[in-house]
Amino acid sequence: MSGSHGSHIEQAIFHEDVGRPPELTRRERRELERRPQRRRQRRRRRGLVLLVAAVLVGAAAFGGYTFVRPIYDSLTASKDFPGPGSGSVQVVVKPGDAGKAIARTLVAAGVVKTTDAYIEATNTDPLKAQSIQPGTYTLKKGMRAIDAFAILANPANRSVPHVTIPEGLWASEVYDRLSKATGVPVSDYKAAAKDSRALGLPAAAKGKIEGYLFPSSYEFPAKATAAQQLRTMVQMSLDEMQKLGITPDRMQRTLIVASIVEGEVSGKADRGKVARVIENRLLPTNHITFGLLQMDSTVHYAVQKRGKAGTSDADRNSNSPYNTYKVKGLPPGPINSPGAASLKAAAHPTPGSWLFFVTVNPETGETKFATTLAEHDRYAREFNAWCAANRGKC
Repeated sequence: MSGSHGSHIEQAIFHEDVGRPPELTRRERRELERRPQRRRQRRRRRGLVLLVAAVLVGAAAFGGYTFVRPIYDSLTASKDFPGPGSGSVQVVVKPGDAGKAIARTLVAAGVVKTTDAYIEATNTDPLKAQSIQPGTYTLKKGMRAIDAFAILANPANRSVPHVTIPEGLWASEVYDRLSKATGVPVSDYKAAAKDSRALGLPAAAKGKIEGYLFPSSYEFPAKATAAQQLRTMVQMSLDEMQKLGITPDRMQRTLIVASIVEGEVSGKADRGKVARVIENRLLPTNHITFGLLQMDSTVHYAVQKRGKAGTSDADRNSNSPYNTYKVKGLPPGPINSPGAASLKAAAHPTPGSWLFFVTVNPETGETKFATTLAEHDRYAREFNAWCAANRGKC
C-alpha cells in the first residue's frame, strides 16, 4: 500500500510541473516585452514604404499624364471648326500663294481651325484648288474648312482692284483712271513716275514714262502702291515689244512712231499704212513734205487738247517740240500709250510709197491714202465736207 501511495504523489507532482510555464530568465522576459514594440515599428516602416511608393507612383502617373495629355488631345480633338462661322473677315490671297500658304493665312485670320483641315478640304478637288486666284475674299471666322475652300474656289467671290486702260491715253489720263479704280491718289502716281529706275524704264526713255504704260486690263494686288502698278504696266510694254522682235536699241523710236499711229487712227484704219506714211515723210529723199510729219495727234499732245478732229491755226503755231507742223522729224518722245496693233504696225510698216492719209470720216475711222498732193487735197475736201455736216466735231 505504501508503495502505491508514493507513486500517486510523484505523478501528481509531475503533472503539476508540466502545466506550469517554465521559469524565464530576465533577458528572455525583456525580449518578450520588446516584441510588440518591434512589431509596431515594422508595421510603421512598411506603411511608410508603401506611402512613399504610392507617392512616387502618383507623381509618375501625373507626370505621364501632363506629357501625354497634349498628345492625346491633339489626336482626339477635331481639326476643324463645326461651322458655319460668324462675323466677317477679309482674307487676301497673294500672287503665288497656294496650298499651305493659303491655309496659314486662313488659320491666322481665324477662318479655319488648322492647316491640315484646309489641306484635306482641297484634296477633295485638286483642280479647283489650283485654280484659286489672287485677290481679296470675304469669309467668316470659325468656318468648316470645306466651306472656306468652296468660297475661295469660286471666282465670283474674288475681289481685286480692276482697271482697263484703253489705247492712246496720255500718262496723266492713265493716272486718273488708275486712281478711280484703286483709290490711290493721283499725286502718288505722279511722284512714282519720277523714279524711272524703280519703274524699270530703259535709259532711252530719259526718265519719261509717257508711252510705256501699256494699255490693257489689269488686276492689281490689294494695297498695291502706285509704283508697283506703274512698274507692272511698264514691264508689260517692254514684254510686248520684245514679243514683236523689237530690240532694246529700237524700242524708243518704235514706241514714238507707234504712239503717232495710235493717235492718228481709229476704227479699222490700216495702221501699217499710217506707219509707212510716217517713215516715208522722214526720208531725206522726200522733197514734198521736207521731213515734216504734220500730224494733228502730236499737236493735240503739245497743247493738251482732246475731243475734236483736226487742229486750229493757233494750235499749229505752237512752239512745242511736239508740233510736227513746225519741227522736222519725230517728236522727242511718245505722245500716248500705244497698243499692240500700233506697235506691230510701227515695227513692220506696210510696204508702199504713200506720203499722205486723211481720215475722211472720224466717226467710222475711214482713212484714205495718197501719194500725191493733188490726191491728198481731194481727200481733204471729203473731210471738210464731213466736218460741215457734223458741226462741233472738228
